[in-house]
Formats: sequence, C-alpha cells, structure tokens
Amino acid sequence: MAEIVNLRQARKQKARAEREAAAAANRLAFGRTKSERDKAAAERERTERELAAHRRGSADPETG
Repeated sequence: MAEIVNLRQARKQKARAEREAAAAANRLAFGRTKSERDKAAAERERTERELAAHRRGSADPETG
C-alpha cells in the first residue's frame, strides 16, 4: 500500500531545502573575509601565469 503524503507539508519541506541550498551557496560565495578573497584571487592569478608560461604556441607573435 502506498504511503499517504501531505502535499502542503511536502511543498514546504521542498521549499525549505531549496532555501537552505541557496543559503549554503551564498555562504561560500559571500561569506569570506577580504583577506581570504584576496588570497584566492592571487592564487588564481598565479596559476594563470604558470599555465601561460607553459603554453607552447602563442596567438600574439610579439610575445613569442
């Protein structure tokens, strides 16, 4: 026999879970200090420079 489900409660539970997921994503994106953001940006720039240095060819003939 099937389980009886209260649709109103199921809707509210789903909405609550979606809000919690959005809040978790916002905490990751906006819940960091300025020094943490700066450190992450510096790390991203450093890895980009390292990748660019290891590329074989270049689209710009002046850079080699």
